[in-house]
Amino acid sequence: MVDKETVLDALKRVYDPEIPVDVVNLGLVYEVVMDGGRVDVTMTTTAVGCPVGNYIAAQAEQAIRNIPGVTEVHVEIVHEPPWHEKMISQEGRRMLGWRT
Repeated sequence: MVDKETVLDALKRVYDPEIPVDVVNLGLVYEVVMDGGRVDVTMTTTAVGCPVGNYIAAQAEQAIRNIPGVTEVHVEIVHEPPWHEKMISQEGRRMLGWRT
């Protein structure tokens, strides 16, 4: 059985190509819902109209598909609520060299 922690661990291997922090620690992942082998993820980008939004979504989908037991994946990019740098985790701030 797939659990949320396994999905989040897989998503920690997905990066915004412009920022050296994974999508989980950037605060881009809003929701992870599992139903058997199906995984639905709602996430955002750092800016509306981000030119790499589709790329990030495709990378997230692939990372989740590689989890044993996952049979279906749906990644939705939303812009509400809008992302803000305050959403970056303490770990993400350390990765960026920011004071925590």
